[in-house]
Amino acid sequence: MLALRNRFDDLKITGVDINENHCTKALELKIADEIKPFHEAIPAADLVILATPVNVMLKQLPETLELIDQSVVMDLGSTKSKLGKSVANHPRRSRYVAAHPIAGTENSGPESAFASLIKNKHMILCDRTLSDPDAYQLVEKISRQLEMRVSHMNSEEHDRHIAYVSHLSHISSFALGSTVLDKEKDEKSIFAMAGSGFSSTVRLAKSSSRMWAPIFTQNQDNVLNALDAYINKLQYFREIIANGDENNSSRLMDDANDIRRILSGIDNS
Repeated sequence: MLALRNRFDDLKITGVDINENHCTKALELKIADEIKPFHEAIPAADLVILATPVNVMLKQLPETLELIDQSVVMDLGSTKSKLGKSVANHPRRSRYVAAHPIAGTENSGPESAFASLIKNKHMILCDRTLSDPDAYQLVEKISRQLEMRVSHMNSEEHDRHIAYVSHLSHISSFALGSTVLDKEKDEKSIFAMAGSGFSSTVRLAKSSSRMWAPIFTQNQDNVLNALDAYINKLQYFREIIANGDENNSSRLMDDANDIRRILSGIDNS
């Protein structure tokens, strides 16, 4: 919202939140100009942006489409297939644009917002043919005006890819954090030895469980496939370490180092 406000001077932002503290803070921080109840705010908006946990969106998106006429509705959720299916037969489905900004931090709440969060980040827009051209073009135009890189794919493709590059990394971080916390119960000094590598790897474990548990559920099949592949790789790594096989250990790590080249190409694109 702060990025939108900085880009468009005449914008009026109406916030909706069931948390009164969040509403108060959003007004204080000028994230929103006003706060209204859901059923009052939606019909008056030209563009509706849903940014709630994905399990809430499953109920919220059909309700939103019931309240609009020709307004555009977009979501910012991390899963797409189930959400799209929830409104597949809705008469106003074409006013909805499925969007996923690949941007965010492990923090949540109004205080965590900052205007540069999405600059130069990636916006994935899904299911172009299911949205009205004017609705899809509006969301794409706004994304580019906010200096985001835009790509297009279908929901199934999105959910399959995002399971590996986002959902799996969060699961790994949660599991690592939990493992170390279990160990810390016996060895109180373990965190005194934690360096920047541990901090960067476990950073995502500070993310909201209320947001991530529904994501893993909605993208269950893809997440399980990603987890199986990851567990197999961990098991292989364990075996070569157990065998003292430094050649294969080095080979695995050298192969993994190629991620630097790939990510560098993405950053520079």
